Amino acid sequence: MDASKKPLRISPELGVYAEKHGVFQMLQRMLQCLLVDKPMDPIQFMIDHLKKVNDEVPRIFLLGPPVTGKLTVAKLLCDRINTNLLTLDSMLADVKSEFANEINRLNSKSKEIPNTLWAKLILEWLSKTDCIKRGWVLVGYPRTREQAIALQEMGIAPEHVVILDAPDTVLIERNLGKRIDMITGDIYHTIFNWPTSNKIQKRLEKPDGITEEETVKRLLEYRRVSHGILNSYRKKYHIVNADQPSVDVLSQVLSHVQSRHRSIAPYTPRIILHGPPGCGRSLQAALLAQKYRIVNVSCGQLLKESVAAETRFGEAIKPYVESRQPVPDVMVLKCISQRLSKLDCSTLGWVMHGFPQDIGQAEMLKDAGFIANRVFFLEVPDDAVIERITMRMTDPVMGERYHSIYKPAPTSEVCSRCKVNPKDSEENMQAALEMYHANVEDLEQFYNPVIHVNADQDPYTVFEYIESCVVKPLPKQTSVFI
Repeated sequence: MDASKKPLRISPELGVYAEKHGVFQMLQRMLQCLLVDKPMDPIQFMIDHLKKVNDEVPRIFLLGPPVTGKLTVAKLLCDRINTNLLTLDSMLADVKSEFANEINRLNSKSKEIPNTLWAKLILEWLSKTDCIKRGWVLVGYPRTREQAIALQEMGIAPEHVVILDAPDTVLIERNLGKRIDMITGDIYHTIFNWPTSNKIQKRLEKPDGITEEETVKRLLEYRRVSHGILNSYRKKYHIVNADQPSVDVLSQVLSHVQSRHRSIAPYTPRIILHGPPGCGRSLQAALLAQKYRIVNVSCGQLLKESVAAETRFGEAIKPYVESRQPVPDVMVLKCISQRLSKLDCSTLGWVMHGFPQDIGQAEMLKDAGFIANRVFFLEVPDDAVIERITMRMTDPVMGERYHSIYKPAPTSEVCSRCKVNPKDSEENMQAALEMYHANVEDLEQFYNPVIHVNADQDPYTVFEYIESCVVKPLPKQTSVFI
């Protein structure tokens, strides 16, 4: 920070570091914990928080009406993300817990269990070291708004809330076929999940409460109070249709719990667009720059501007540009570094295309301190690339660009005077595509994670997808949380 200038300017490196390590989100989470726990020694509390808490671990509520397969999906989800599965039954089985013993005592006397007692039991489990380190998935609780408020008063706040739901008629029919293995506790179904072992089939029994009347009663009770849960977690919940194969349900649940919520942290876009010739990088960069007021950095355009300005640098690269030879990487990097170092790029952000084109250039850009936070690969089939490039032409009189298929010349006179750029020949395009494919895999690995975009469609559809990935936080990189 430069204290000699007004207003004070913060070094761009600080912003890159804070974004990379999630400093803002970490401080936000610590402040939330301080307000909830209200420790006597806040400083020591924050030190202990940093030592033991991993804010990236999953904290998930998996809710929904009866018979939606919550437990089945939860088991599959916990196996995929390596986290702890918590159910009310498993917590009540802990004979060492005073809260569990008190709830069991009240249950035996058919007395109502206070919501605060449930919340204390859940907090006891969530405070265990394994839940702190690996996270948790809580199944089937809370069921009402009052229970949700009791959890919130204890400082229990999920990162994601997943609600499985399906039409009542489907749930009633599904419940009628439910069977339980009384030895293992596994749940089966006469249609959807029947065991292959004859031994298991013989010991399956009908559970209590699966008649149509009882199921309808439970569903009506759930529908009566479900709006309270939605209101309690209206910014975090996501409803998944449970009337589909469990694999598809798991895929949608996994996609949601890997997403990150929108953050109010300062964010400066630093975008790189990769793709073969003719994929539309220039157009997408122009659209992004226009809408979000970021700087459009075109490598080729920068080099041409330097030559036209007749600067010392421009004179140095002029022979390469005029002879259509590649400009040395060191000189290209110098030109790009000068542009990206300017105040508008540092404060507003930038979108760059045309560089880097191989792993060596990518490493040089990284070493220079310019690190992108979004990297897109625009994918177009080779045949479509050749069709896009080789059939385009320019009217030398009016300067308009046309295409034999997508934008033909308006008259035969205009068509007759149109010229095709020699570099757009099919032979040159084949060579450019071979070079691109030779480097694309290394670049994808270098910039992992990258975002792949199908650019063989309407350019504004492509822009909408790119835009959504720019404004939303990137999902967690892997499906396994450590």
